[in-house]
Amino acid sequence: MPPGPLPARARDAAMAAALALAACLAAAAGEVRAADPAKVLRVASPDVTSLDPQQGTDLYSTRVTSALFEALYQYDYLASPAKVVPNAAASMPEIADGGRTWTIRVKRGIRFADDPAFKGRPRELVAGDFVYAIKRWLDPTLRGGGDPSLTDLIVGARPVVEAARAPGAAFDYDREIAGLVALDAHTLRIRTTAIDYTLLERLASLPSMAVAREAVEAAGADVMTRPVGTGPYVLKEWRRGSRIVLEANPHYRTIAFPSSADPAHRALVDAMKGVKLPAIHRIEIAIIEELLPELLSFEKGELDYVSLGGQVLGRVLADDRLRPEFAARGVRHVRSVAPYLVFTYFNMDDPELGGMSPERIALRRAIGMGFDTPGFIRVMYRGQALPANQLLPPHVEGHDTRLPAKSSHDPAAARALLDRFGYRDRDGDGWREAPDGRPFTLVHSSMPDSWSREADTLWMRSMEAIGLRMRVNTAPFADLLKQSLAGRLPMFNMGYRALDPSGHEILSTLWGRSPPDTNRSRFRLAEYDAAYEAFLRTPPGVGRNALAKRMSDLVQAYAPMTFQVYGATNVFVHPWVEGYWPSPFGFSWKYLDIDPSKRVAASAAR
Repeated sequence: MPPGPLPARARDAAMAAALALAACLAAAAGEVRAADPAKVLRVASPDVTSLDPQQGTDLYSTRVTSALFEALYQYDYLASPAKVVPNAAASMPEIADGGRTWTIRVKRGIRFADDPAFKGRPRELVAGDFVYAIKRWLDPTLRGGGDPSLTDLIVGARPVVEAARAPGAAFDYDREIAGLVALDAHTLRIRTTAIDYTLLERLASLPSMAVAREAVEAAGADVMTRPVGTGPYVLKEWRRGSRIVLEANPHYRTIAFPSSADPAHRALVDAMKGVKLPAIHRIEIAIIEELLPELLSFEKGELDYVSLGGQVLGRVLADDRLRPEFAARGVRHVRSVAPYLVFTYFNMDDPELGGMSPERIALRRAIGMGFDTPGFIRVMYRGQALPANQLLPPHVEGHDTRLPAKSSHDPAAARALLDRFGYRDRDGDGWREAPDGRPFTLVHSSMPDSWSREADTLWMRSMEAIGLRMRVNTAPFADLLKQSLAGRLPMFNMGYRALDPSGHEILSTLWGRSPPDTNRSRFRLAEYDAAYEAFLRTPPGVGRNALAKRMSDLVQAYAPMTFQVYGATNVFVHPWVEGYWPSPFGFSWKYLDIDPSKRVAASAAR
C-alpha cells in the first residue's frame, strides 16, 4: 500500500530540514552568489559533438564541457611548469602502499545544477559520483569508453569491463570494483595494480569529471545533449550549427583569481585582485566554422576574443605587430606556442597506404618528406608555427628542446625513395603507379572551410611535386570523425591538443590496445606498446623521457603518422575582457571578467 500524504506538522518539519540542508550546503562550499547579469561573454567555436564528459573526444566539446562539470583536480591557471591543484577534491590525494592506494577527500557542500531527475531536492556531490563517472570511463559500450590502460590499472576493473564486451551485454554499474570505492559520502579510495605516474593527471581530465547517476539515467539517449554537472555554468540553449548559451550555475561556489609570484603575471593578478569569480553571468557561443566571419564579428564587437590563424592573420597583424586600427581600439594580441601537434595520420589497415611492408613504409615516409611544411607554416600560420620534429609538443614533459627545429621536407629524397620502392611513372603521364603497375591515387580527407581549402591546395602541390596523384574527400568535421572511427579514411590531417603535461594521452594515440577513437591510425607495434606501458610505470625524469623519445623515433621510422607543426595560438582580446591568460592545460571562462562600461564606450566610438 503506498504511503499517504504527510501530516501538516511533518511537512513543515521536512521543509525546515530541507532548507537547513540547503543552507549547510552553501556554507560548506563557500559563499554562493549570482554573477552579474550585465556581464556577458561572447565567443565563437565550431560546433561541438557531445557535452557528456565521458563521451567527448574533440577539443571544442572539451572546452564547453569543462565549464559544466568538474574533476577532482585541475591545472593551476597561471603555473609554469604546469601544476595540478585541487578542484572538487578538498586536498591533494593521500598516497600509501607504495603508490598503489590513493585516498581522496571530496569537498563538502558542492551541489549539482538543478535537474528534474533530482525531484526538486538539492543534490550534493559525493564520492560515489566519481565512482560512477570512472565506471562510465571504463564502460566499453560508450563512445571513448573502455580505456585499456585504466582497465588494467584499477584493481578488479578488468572482469567487469570484459563482461560488458560480450555480445548483447551492458556494463554492470552495480557490480563492485575492488579498487574503486566510496568509503563514505566524501571519501574516495582508488587501489591500483601497479604504480602509474599519470594517475594524478587522469584525475584532472575530462572523463573523470563527476556526473550524477540519476541525471544520466533520466537523460537516457539524450545524455550527450543534457549535461548536469557541478561546474561554474549550466547549459541554457544548444541550437546545433547556430549557438550554445551557458549561464552561471547559481549553486557554484565563489572562487578567487589564482595568485602568482611570476613578474609576468603581476599586472594580471593585480587587475583581478578582489574580483569574486565566476563573474560572468552568461556565455554566448556562436557556432562559426570559418575564420573570416569570426574576425568580422570580432571587428564589430560581437565577439569578445578570437583565436585566428591562416590568411586572416594578415588582416590583423603587419610584420607581427597589431595593425594600427586594432591597436587604437585597445585590442591585445596574445601569442603563445600551444602544446598542440598538427599531423597527418595514415590508416594502417588501408589497402593502399597501410601495412608494414617496406614499400608501404617507404610510401608513407615519402609523403611526409614531400609535404611542404615550410610553405604550410608560411601560408597557413603566417610564419607563426614551429616545424614538428617529435611526437610530444612543447609544454609536455619529454619534449626535447635540444632537437633542431627543422622540418622533414625533402622532395628530392621523397622522389628517390618512391623510385627505389617501385612507385614509378610507367606510362609517362607524370603520375606514379603502384609497384604492381596499377594506377595509384592518394585520397586526402578535409573539411569544406576556407582554411582547409588552402591547406588542400598545399597538399595537392606538394604531392604533385613528387609525382603522386591526390584527390580530396570533403565532408563536415563531425562526419569525418565518424568515417575515421569506422576506419574509412586512408589519411586525415588532424590536430592534437595535449590536455596534460605528462604526454601519456598523445602517446596513447598510437598504443595498439587503444580503441579506434584514440588510435585512429590503427597502429600496432609490439615495441611501441612495450615502451608506452613502461612509460606509465616510470616516474617523471630522464628514464621516462628516454621512453618518449623511443616512441617518437619508432613513429618516424614506421610512419603511421607524419608530423607537421606545433601550433602557435594568436588570440586577440578586446579591452573590456579581463583575466585572460594562455594557460596551456586549462580553460579560462571561469577566470574571466567583463567590464560592460568599456564595451558600451567602445560601441559608441565605432
